[in-house]
Amino acid sequence: MALHVAVEVVRESETSLTSQIQHFIKKEISEGILHPGTRLPSSRRLADDLAVSRSVVVEAYGQLVAEGYLEAVQGAGTRVVRHLDAEPAVVPALLDEGRIPAVRWDLRPGGRNFPAFPRREWLGCYQRVLHAAGPADHDYPPLAGAPALRVELGHYLGRLRGVRTTADQVMVVAGFAQALGLLCAVLPDLGIGALGIEDPGHPGQRRFVHGSGLRTVPLPVDEEGIDVDALAASGVRAVLVTPAHQYPTGVTLSARRREALVRWARERDGWVIEDDYDGGLWYERGATRPLALQRTAPDRVVHAGTASKSLAPGLRLGWLAAPRPLLDRLLRARARHDLGTETLTQLAFAEFLRSGLFDRHLRRLNALCRSRRETLDEAVRGHLPGAEVVGRAAGLHAYVRLPRDTDEAALVAGALRRSVLVRGGAAFHVRPGGGAPALVVGHAHLPRAGVAEAVREVAEAVREVAAVRRSPASAGSSPASQDRRWS
Repeated sequence: MALHVAVEVVRESETSLTSQIQHFIKKEISEGILHPGTRLPSSRRLADDLAVSRSVVVEAYGQLVAEGYLEAVQGAGTRVVRHLDAEPAVVPALLDEGRIPAVRWDLRPGGRNFPAFPRREWLGCYQRVLHAAGPADHDYPPLAGAPALRVELGHYLGRLRGVRTTADQVMVVAGFAQALGLLCAVLPDLGIGALGIEDPGHPGQRRFVHGSGLRTVPLPVDEEGIDVDALAASGVRAVLVTPAHQYPTGVTLSARRREALVRWARERDGWVIEDDYDGGLWYERGATRPLALQRTAPDRVVHAGTASKSLAPGLRLGWLAAPRPLLDRLLRARARHDLGTETLTQLAFAEFLRSGLFDRHLRRLNALCRSRRETLDEAVRGHLPGAEVVGRAAGLHAYVRLPRDTDEAALVAGALRRSVLVRGGAAFHVRPGGGAPALVVGHAHLPRAGVAEAVREVAEAVREVAAVRRSPASAGSSPASQDRRWS
């Protein structure tokens, strides 16, 4: 293999070239720049790259092998020896929740909670794009995104979500996180220093907004969605909402609240960021997904979507539709941070949309999610008396409301002891004790039998928690805590 390695040599130095190569590689290994197991180029290749005699490199490699820095394996070339038995620890990513215990059933929303990726169809699209790509497709991409994808997104958002937009008002981004980051960067230029957020809502987004320098103002959510009266009383001029399928409760913003929200935006000179995070995933029988909020006020609502739930978060593909003046501000903000989203993936997604394969994938995915949601509903009814799956049948998660006397924290801990990792509703509230006890269950990635078994394990955890409360050790606790029961 024609491998490369960066080696610095100084020909005018009194130190021999062999010693320079030897000392440089040794230093790179000692400082962790050349990792254990890294393959190095052959002596002939490195000599050619450095324009030195091959014997110079052969001698340097030989000395490093003798000192235990390199190993020469017949048929496998020369590589850095594996000094360490284990791989070096990886620093957790920003907003990562830390070390996740190994469990049999991971029910966290977003905890690798996505169904199988359509590999064959995606590969076909990518191959066609790669075959047809010209020199311009390998250049730096336009900041707003590949024109072919913006056109297809305009078509897709119009026919599936009713979004009022054109290709020149669409921007392709690296997932919703980048869209939100850009919006947080331009809102202060509009005189906005605070962002209203739903409570309960996405805790990661809340931290992200704080990290971007904006103040967050939590606003309550009920069975009709976000409380617009509370929004009006808060004094903020921008709000982040999930109107179609509220995260995490699953409720849909009522028609009355939608009208009130648009009226607030116009009267307040405000902005609404519509996070349509699971836009194509709607499988409630007898009901169609509500159209985008943006269509009622395209001059005041920024519609943002992502392929993270419908395809895979690793693609880092998202989009937003915004009024042209605001989009120009977003593009200027982006120019300060990156040079656009990777082109070939954009073109592959454009082909995926244009060919109808994405729509076919969504139909399959919705059928799959519906069967698993129905299994979850049945398992909760059968094993968790008093609990209820609420919200619309959509997305990759469900909100399971528990009896009000449930000790949510004890139940979550008990489920973990039974190898079920699940998030309690309290984790999504800004204020502790802000809502009734609940579980937020990611279910779409599990087989139907797995969904049922995981719920049975949660039910066993319920019984264990109840048994602990009835034990003599609980006799000293308060009467109120003793009276708590699973009803």
